[in-house]
Amino acid sequence: MTDRNIRVEPIDRIPVEDQEVEIVERKGIGHPDSICDGIAESVSRRLCQAYRERVGKVLHHNTDETQLVAGRASPAYGGGEIQEPIYLLITGRATKEYEGTKIPAERLALEAARDYLGEHLPELEFGTDVVVDVKLGEGSGDLQAVFGEDGRRIPMANDTSFGVGHAPLTETEEIVLNAERRLRTQFAKEQPAVGPDIKIMGKREGDQLDVTVAAAIIDRHVSGLEEYRDVVEGVREYVGDLAREYTDREVTVHVNTADDYDEGSVYLTVTGTSAEQGDDGSVGRGNRSNGLITPNRSMSLEATSGKNPVNHIGKIYNLLSNDVAHAVVDEVGDIRDLRIRLLSQIGHPIDQPHVADAHLVTADGVDVEDVEPEVVDVIDEKLTNVGEITERTIDGELTTF
Repeated sequence: MTDRNIRVEPIDRIPVEDQEVEIVERKGIGHPDSICDGIAESVSRRLCQAYRERVGKVLHHNTDETQLVAGRASPAYGGGEIQEPIYLLITGRATKEYEGTKIPAERLALEAARDYLGEHLPELEFGTDVVVDVKLGEGSGDLQAVFGEDGRRIPMANDTSFGVGHAPLTETEEIVLNAERRLRTQFAKEQPAVGPDIKIMGKREGDQLDVTVAAAIIDRHVSGLEEYRDVVEGVREYVGDLAREYTDREVTVHVNTADDYDEGSVYLTVTGTSAEQGDDGSVGRGNRSNGLITPNRSMSLEATSGKNPVNHIGKIYNLLSNDVAHAVVDEVGDIRDLRIRLLSQIGHPIDQPHVADAHLVTADGVDVEDVEPEVVDVIDEKLTNVGEITERTIDGELTTF
């Protein structure tokens, strides 16, 4: 038996898959909120790597306050132009000197932002279409001490906070998550008119599933309204086929529902993101750490991206809770619905949560008591190896939005 405070209880409610109404959302990586998430996280990873290269360990930092102010654009079939650039402010805290070694945190942040935008939003020209500013202060002394400056093996929690995760994903969640990912990768390779700003909303009522897609279309890849309509129809057919890989329920797909073809008003962009024209962004205002927004589930409102991956509970426990949830479902079996909640206390070791709480619905004929020992073992093992979350995050294996 473990000495950790791990509790396993049945959920006294209907599994999400069986609820009458389910709503699921995902904001694609080109959405202004997701742009902020992606840049904040890439800056954190770049700092972690630089700290290790220069002083042998990750130092205190948080870059989770990144903000985006939308620009102004004039899209046009065949190619428009950006009139006012998008403005990005990377702000937060970073250690800039350690035991005589100086670390150019702000330069590293700019490099990380440039590389991230170049990879994920290639239509945006760095320095002209988007201007990036960096203002990083130093961390407070007490939080740096809690961070583990005394060489402790297990870092101390930086806050009294919690993380929450769930598994398995419902059919609606799988469709919403994978529709965005595959549209911006597989589909966009064949149809470059589809930009990275793809927002998916799934709504299920009983066995009727409606998927609403908002896809930013890049103007230089379409010559006119008819070609635009062909692209939209291609998105609709692709998402419909994808959805049938995950469900036998009836699925209806809607794409760019605000379009008015008679008026010629359509979702046309110069760069493939609504950030070019009036849509601002902020870290933590979009997807949760599992990549989804799920009002049928318990969620933490913490901004996961950009927080340090060593002792910031707002990041670690949200990533860990989802990792734990999927591991329990995969390894234990006979679980239809599982929620994991992890609560910390500031200054206490992150592998010793104040409580680790598992609520689950088991398959028919299986009692919670039958699987409780296995559930506890999986949670205990994951907490014992909590440092893996840090390593996987720095390596970019775990996504935060």
